[in-house]
Amino acid sequence: MKRIVIADDHEVVRSGLRAIVETRSDWIVSGEATNGEQAVAVAVETRPDVVIADYSMPLMNGLEVSRRLKSMHLRTEVLILTMHENEELLTEAILAGVRGFLFKSDASRHLIFAIEALLDGRPYFTGVLLEKLLHEYQAGKQNTSDMLLTAREQGVVQLIAEGHTNKSIGVILKLSVKTVETHRASAMRKLRMSSTAELVRYAVRRKLVNP
Repeated sequence: MKRIVIADDHEVVRSGLRAIVETRSDWIVSGEATNGEQAVAVAVETRPDVVIADYSMPLMNGLEVSRRLKSMHLRTEVLILTMHENEELLTEAILAGVRGFLFKSDASRHLIFAIEALLDGRPYFTGVLLEKLLHEYQAGKQNTSDMLLTAREQGVVQLIAEGHTNKSIGVILKLSVKTVETHRASAMRKLRMSSTAELVRYAVRRKLVNP
């Protein structure tokens, strides 16, 4: 029996994904989560084969969930779901070690295939985005400025945009306040920004948070 965890902050989305997963008699939804931090906790507790994670979740986005699980050496694959047709998100996912990436609009048709691929040790990416990404690389137009941020810096920027203080970010990410400040300063330097307002606008633009 394969174990699947579903992480999304919208109940209707979780219910729809669960209905699809449960069409397979050899799969079971071992847990659900409404934010990234909870997704990690549920994954640690239930040790699933696959975590289906929304890219834009409170506290910790899907890529940070993937990074956290990999740092714990869990044998769990992460399938990122997004409603945003943005090849930069796919680039970030690949750099974060994610092997599955799917549009929410494609979930009804492709979710089963994506999970099967991950369970079989094969990657599964939404075809349209993959084609766009390859085209960008071939044309030499890949925007590298946004890719300079590490997964940890992206996580800190997301939490800043959600209104968290350095202290609360440290608690959520299990980092010291000084380390949070270092990541914050590094992100601002790389993005050539000088204010929190600019970081918030960046996070909204990159779909890390909802406007």
